[in-house]
Amino acid sequence: MAMVRGMLPLSFSLTPNCPLVYLVDRSSNMGRQHLTRDRILQSAIDLFWEKGYANTGMAELLRRAKVNSGSFYYFFKSKEDLLLAVLDRYAEMLQPVLLVPVWKKTRDPVSRIFGLLARYRELILMTDCTYGCPIGRLALEIDPEQREVHKKIAMNFDGWADAVQSCLDDAGERLPPELDRRKLSRFVLTVMEGGVMQSRSHRSVKPFDMAVEQLRDYFSRIMSTPIAKTPRKPTKKKPTNRRHL
Repeated sequence: MAMVRGMLPLSFSLTPNCPLVYLVDRSSNMGRQHLTRDRILQSAIDLFWEKGYANTGMAELLRRAKVNSGSFYYFFKSKEDLLLAVLDRYAEMLQPVLLVPVWKKTRDPVSRIFGLLARYRELILMTDCTYGCPIGRLALEIDPEQREVHKKIAMNFDGWADAVQSCLDDAGERLPPELDRRKLSRFVLTVMEGGVMQSRSHRSVKPFDMAVEQLRDYFSRIMSTPIAKTPRKPTKKKPTNRRHL
């Protein structure tokens, strides 16, 4: 997924407690403006995930971000405008927050795909099977007539699928030459979203595991060389305040 130009300050870092911490000059007006806008964005990300877009009121959002309405409307024309910015932020977070940590664990392109799915399994367990993909949840909640919002949601889905397709392309001759890698990348996305959704309803990781196991079986059947099974590390269930992709 292409980065959204103009959205990121010069640099950023990752911390265990917050997906993105922006490094800006706090002594300048531009630095303070970035901090205020980022605080509004992060508050919206948290509240939209916790309560949903429609159930998040402006008063609660302003209170969480510790800003007044004047500051809000300086950066955003409306609540929908804020949602569009949130979706841009998710697109920016995909590579550094979700993909890079997974990619660092293995160089094998197919193992990277299953490592990515394993990350979602960790999130399911960490939240006692209440996790829901924030993009998927917004796709279900937002009215279809809000076309600009759905374009941004589709952009996020495309970015995720593009990352998987890149892994499939890197697998080269290990996969059949006639295989439609684009379609398979969409199928992997569907496995993730469907598995996460069913695990949330069943309050069990089993539906997610069953879907991933079937996907692994399919890969094993079509590949010329076997893939290494992603080890499952015991994950303690613990509350988390920051939600990831």
